[in-house]
Amino acid sequence: MRALDDRSGRIVVGVVFGLTVLQLIIGTFGGLQQFDGKGFGYRLAVYPVLMLVAPAVWWWLNRERDVAVPWGAFALVMAPFLVDVTGNTLDLYDTVDVWDNLNHFANWWLLLWGLGLLLAPSFRGSAWGLALVVVGLGAVLAIGWEIGEWYTFIRRGTELDGAYEDTLSDELLGTLGAACAAFFVVRSSARTRLQA
Repeated sequence: MRALDDRSGRIVVGVVFGLTVLQLIIGTFGGLQQFDGKGFGYRLAVYPVLMLVAPAVWWWLNRERDVAVPWGAFALVMAPFLVDVTGNTLDLYDTVDVWDNLNHFANWWLLLWGLGLLLAPSFRGSAWGLALVVVGLGAVLAIGWEIGEWYTFIRRGTELDGAYEDTLSDELLGTLGAACAAFFVVRSSARTRLQA
């Protein structure tokens, strides 16, 4: 992935964050039908925090070093939250049959690509080790996500009947997305090492 310069990176990350929060506010307080039973109050409380965890940890670890800010990686980490909320805003989860599956695959690809790019510079193991870390992290996050979905809206909602099958497929698709991300992370990491 091509690095974003400081100004462009700030703009991209700010737009992704702002559009996500704006839609979360509309989803929570707008009274629109497509947001009913989807846990948007929880999402409004949690999504902005989750979007800022990676930049905050990166800043804390690098606060005394003069290194370029990885805006592209931050944008990749934040993009899945925007995609998820936009999918609800456009009512894609309820009107496009494959949207949920595509969303889990693509969002985990983006999320783990971004996280992998953040991890790669300090990873001291082999390329295979880095790939396994990215895929493993993706699998753990997919499980955690499904637990969060169950707690916030599935256990009391209308989706309980098919929840088990949906949960398994979402975890599988998330892990496959993470595997695709691992390929891109290892590839870009190898290219960076060759240029160094």
